[in-house]
Amino acid sequence: MKSIYPDIASLLLELEMELRTLELWDAEPPGPEALASTQPFCVDTLTLPQWLQFVFLPRMSQLVEREHPLPQKCGIAPMAEEYFRGLDLPSAGLTRKLIEIDERLERG
Repeated sequence: MKSIYPDIASLLLELEMELRTLELWDAEPPGPEALASTQPFCVDTLTLPQWLQFVFLPRMSQLVEREHPLPQKCGIAPMAEEYFRGLDLPSAGLTRKLIEIDERLERG
């Protein structure tokens, strides 16, 4: 059986590239108080792209690097679709990457 870790690592890099392409990649991290939010996706302190950059990508990358158990589903794509609805950004590629990550996690 093929290991999931290389696939997820590649998808995470592709997700980062999508964020950078859309110019949604921040040069500076948010303050510690913003990252300490207890709300899902830090909705009260971060934008979705910030959450992806500063929470999701680092946590998933750490799991992959250490080959720790990965979640079986993330379900972030619907939130991304809602977040980008009405914004003048070509976000389909970013949303597709999140769908691909979810699908790969579900397959194990």
